[in-house]
Amino acid sequence: MPADPTGIAPSPAPDPRMAQALGRDRRRVVLSYLALALAWMLASDSAVQLLVGDPHQALMWHNAKGMVFALASAALLYLLLRPLADHVLRTHARLQASESRLRQMFEGNPGPILVYDLHALSILDANPAACATFGWNRDELLARTIDILWPPGQDASLQAKLDVLREAPEQLCVLRAQLQLKDGTLRQMELRSNAIDYDGRQARLLIAIDRTSEDLAQLRRDQALARVEEAHELARIGAWELDPATGLGRFSSQVYRLLGRRPPEARRWHRFDELLVAADPGTAVQTEHLLDELYGGGHVQVDVLLPLLAMDGRALMVHLRAESGVDEAGRPRILGTLQDVTEREQSRRLLREREEQFRELVRVLPDGVVILSEEHVLYANAWAAGLFGYGSHTLLGEPLAELVAAEDLPRVRAQLRAGQPQHGPGHSSVVAMRRLDGRRFQAGLAVGEVRYGGRDCKLLIVRDLSESERTRSALETSNRELQAMAGRLFSLQEDERRAISRDLHDDIGQAITAMKLSAYAALDDDDAVRRREDIGQIIALADTTVAKLRDISTLLRPPQLDALGLEAALSWQARVLFRSSPIELLADIDDLPTRPDSSIEQACFRIAQESLTNALRHARASQVQLQLRDVDARGLHLQIRDDGEGFDPEGPRGLGLIVMRERAQSVGGQVRIESAHGAGTLVDVHLPYQATPVAAPDTTEH
Repeated sequence: MPADPTGIAPSPAPDPRMAQALGRDRRRVVLSYLALALAWMLASDSAVQLLVGDPHQALMWHNAKGMVFALASAALLYLLLRPLADHVLRTHARLQASESRLRQMFEGNPGPILVYDLHALSILDANPAACATFGWNRDELLARTIDILWPPGQDASLQAKLDVLREAPEQLCVLRAQLQLKDGTLRQMELRSNAIDYDGRQARLLIAIDRTSEDLAQLRRDQALARVEEAHELARIGAWELDPATGLGRFSSQVYRLLGRRPPEARRWHRFDELLVAADPGTAVQTEHLLDELYGGGHVQVDVLLPLLAMDGRALMVHLRAESGVDEAGRPRILGTLQDVTEREQSRRLLREREEQFRELVRVLPDGVVILSEEHVLYANAWAAGLFGYGSHTLLGEPLAELVAAEDLPRVRAQLRAGQPQHGPGHSSVVAMRRLDGRRFQAGLAVGEVRYGGRDCKLLIVRDLSESERTRSALETSNRELQAMAGRLFSLQEDERRAISRDLHDDIGQAITAMKLSAYAALDDDDAVRRREDIGQIIALADTTVAKLRDISTLLRPPQLDALGLEAALSWQARVLFRSSPIELLADIDDLPTRPDSSIEQACFRIAQESLTNALRHARASQVQLQLRDVDARGLHLQIRDDGEGFDPEGPRGLGLIVMRERAQSVGGQVRIESAHGAGTLVDVHLPYQATPVAAPDTTEH
């Protein structure tokens, strides 16, 4: 039989049915021919002997018999060999059809197929898929050996495998190896080879299956599983499955680690209640109900937080999830996860506490906090509602245009778009705001961005600057007054110094000079009478000088204030001032339960002295009332009231009023002055017993 044109020889063992048919035909032909030949020979020879006695005729009959036998034998052989020839032709046709199908299968196989000589390693044949896979055309492959497909450095392993195959050529070989393509690319292949007879040569049929994509997918799957495992470790979460029929479950290593246990070396089945240790009796009851639900056999859907104890005594908060499912074999299972959320729950608790603290802070914050969405109020604290004159909730929903004065509204909108004050971070702009009743006020406005109710909003911090503006104006006025007072005090101090200097020079100096001259005269005068007159004049001048010095000292600080106290000093000062005045003085001075500090006494005395002097000089009053009272042993109350012409308290202020106020404030007290044209004047003074300095001046006046 000719060799297969594909290079793949048929199996050396013939077809059993075909061999049996050919054997039967051969035996039938031979036996039939033999039987007929023997029968003819015996029958014809006997017939000729019986019928023909003449030898010459008998020879003719024997020749004729031979010719008949030859013709009959030819005809019989023809008849007997014709079915055999038909059978051979049909068998050959079937063999050709089979060879054609095998060739089509070889050529059309989508996987690479090679045939190589086991000893010479030369490639004997290759299908188109092999050419396409390895990048060589068929002629190039047939001109090379099989080791061209192995990467450099793997010759030793290839040779070892070939040696094994040569020792057992009928062995079916399956292995994985990296093969090299024509362009140098390496592909992971699964190789299957078996022995074949290729035109009498010992060859191997090699089928290559490209597993590169599968291996890459497996690698990616392994990497994904590793990342999932890492994610589980980072998230402190473990997986488990439970057989509801037996109550046994299998748990990942992460579950054991989360619960403070050592993972078993082999993955074994455990009961869930062997792992869960409740943190308190309430959790124990909850866990028992949970396990009853898991083992009950019905549909399971669990999502619960459980406080547990780890084996090392740590308190845990775990998030347990479970639901009904099936395993790979379709058996019912309960699949779930166990996550350690201790830190998350602690963070949530702290966050809730911080949120509550923040809400309380915003609630009591002495600034208005307003959250705007689409320029409408979404949230406002109580201070903001009161600041704009709204109730506790009616400010919600109000548009921005109702809160900001019209002339400042574009500037506020630009500030909201910018997201920060125009003066830079950490500063607020001053804008005119509007209350519900239409009144305007100056406010410091700081803006920012905030998430509220799941949306991006604008945050406004509003501070009422009305009182600050009033305080600043009062401070400016007070500073001007202080500057004026300082200048005036300096002038008065110089005037007082000049007056004292003048008094000392003109009166006391002249008196001392006169006493000096009288003393010299008395020394030079021999007349005893005149000497006595000179000495008497000296004594009179000395008395006058001492009286003048006492008056000057009294003006600087009355001795009664130190010797007798505030009550006596006020009584003496009032009598001295009004002694020669037609104005009626009504003095009502109570005894104080305790003596004030020296600075308090001096401030009260000087304020009373200034008030009484002003009443005498400027009020044109007919009556002046002086009262000193104790206020529940906490302080003293001084009042000086006159029925004079009065003045406008909002008009220009005299230095005396400023000095009185500063004296009271310097020791922690306050002065209130009430006056009007034609209504007289009231000076109302409150002072403590102990001096307390005040940080800021009180500008209250009526």
